[in-house]
Amino acid sequence: MERGDDRGAWIWTRVGLESRGAPFTVAHICDAAVAEAHVDGAAVTLMSAATVWETLYATDKPAARIEGWQLDFGEGPTVDAYQRGGPVLAPDLDSLESITRWPVFATQASGEGVKAAFAFPMQVGAIRLGALNLYRLAPGPLDGDQIADALAFADAACVLLLADAEGERTGAADLTWYRDGQSTSQIHVHQATGMVLVQLNVSAESALARLRAYAFAHNRPLAEVARDVVDRKLRFRPDTGPEVVADD
Repeated sequence: MERGDDRGAWIWTRVGLESRGAPFTVAHICDAAVAEAHVDGAAVTLMSAATVWETLYATDKPAARIEGWQLDFGEGPTVDAYQRGGPVLAPDLDSLESITRWPVFATQASGEGVKAAFAFPMQVGAIRLGALNLYRLAPGPLDGDQIADALAFADAACVLLLADAEGERTGAADLTWYRDGQSTSQIHVHQATGMVLVQLNVSAESALARLRAYAFAHNRPLAEVARDVVDRKLRFRPDTGPEVVADD
């Protein structure tokens, strides 16, 4: 079957080839998207608010790190695609446009060898679940067919996630080789955000921003700082005193 006959049906056929008879998962969608878009990595990230974020699957460790940086910094294609509800294409992360738009993320990603990033929202009507994200180690745009395919792969991921949420699929394969550890880190971020929210009497968005600012200023991963907050090794205070103190 060619794309032009029925792109949606072709996408599911392509995912089926990746699954090799196993139940379809977002892992198979990511692997198919990497092959068809001629990119080096992909990830599916679930989002419901600025402080609720979980990477369900990444094709490799670089893709997982890229998603983590966007959570750490609060900026990047994934964030924009979710907030805007449309594709976000960054064919050259070293460009002035990318650096101006995402000064911390673009610099970090490029420094680690990632030169292009593309994010496609997973959504049904006005409901957005997150984004499918593609990455390249060399700069360069996606062509029209690759963009259309990526949007269709994002739709397919959305269908699978909604089916899982409604209990319509059984026997789904394990989604990722790193998910347990990744989820634990993200749970710590959510917990720490709630604790800082109470400590400073601010909104969840402001609490997460304070965590990010501290992590950035001290050159530490957000998840590591969050773990210290959860373990009560770090505590935030209002601006009348030191912002963060170490518990003895």
